[in-house]
Amino acid sequence: MKKQLFFISFVLAIFSIAIPSAMASGDLADIKEKGVLRHLGVPYANFITGSGDGLSVEVMQLFSKRIGVKYEYVKTSWGTVINDLVGKKIKSIGEDVKILGETPIRGDVINNGLTILPWRQKVVDYSIPTFPSQVWLITRADSILKPIKPSGDINRDIKSVKAMLSGKTVLGKVGTCLDPALYHLEEVGAKTASFGGNLNDLAPAIISNAADAAILDVPDALVALEKWSGQILVLGPVSKPQMMGVGFRKSSPNLRKEFNRFLSEIWKNGTYIKLVKKYYPAVFDYYPEFFQRELN
Repeated sequence: MKKQLFFISFVLAIFSIAIPSAMASGDLADIKEKGVLRHLGVPYANFITGSGDGLSVEVMQLFSKRIGVKYEYVKTSWGTVINDLVGKKIKSIGEDVKILGETPIRGDVINNGLTILPWRQKVVDYSIPTFPSQVWLITRADSILKPIKPSGDINRDIKSVKAMLSGKTVLGKVGTCLDPALYHLEEVGAKTASFGGNLNDLAPAIISNAADAAILDVPDALVALEKWSGQILVLGPVSKPQMMGVGFRKSSPNLRKEFNRFLSEIWKNGTYIKLVKKYYPAVFDYYPEFFQRELN
């Protein structure tokens, strides 16, 4: 009898743990029931300025209003943002990932200029692309390195940029879209290093002579060119065009679908384009076709 009671108690205990876990999947119905959407974000460029605004902040505030819940910003870091969404400790290894353990889920959605990368797609589902990007090589204005002349062939341009890197020190940041390993820079003789600070500080680090060059993605480079006008140069691309999107748990398909519907609506009525112009006015000079496309 005691064994039977113990077994029943054990099963009930397991059942009581499993139910909250399932209910915490964070899909649309769960979020509406909780009454709050937790927006995971890393202060980065003009997506999240750190002053309570930014393109990503305003978009998620509008989306929260659309689904009838409160908006909550949850500050995180590039090293933990994926972990905080999926509840797993993730380590990226090139285009693959390794799961190292469990960690608490701290938010329901990532929106801070999250580049769509193969390794991230293995653990996160993305929205419709929200912003164009590419990885550029930057240096100081007084550097001996000079910008390439665009040839009209992206592969040739990338090769030309990489050809100037032999023996040069190049800063990036492991675990982000600026991981030098993603672009095989060491294979052309570059001496790469992972920057220990925030991505927002990469450009000033180059200005301060911390390395010969650095790789930056388009959004951060556009902000840097405006903020430190005349102090940095864009040498050219080290990647083909990329795209950014909003990240969702794979257990939140309805939340992602609802966001895609919302994005399509504010894209068509001009709300989204106005927000982009507010935070990234120069991006239309580089990627006009991206914002002229129609969303289904």
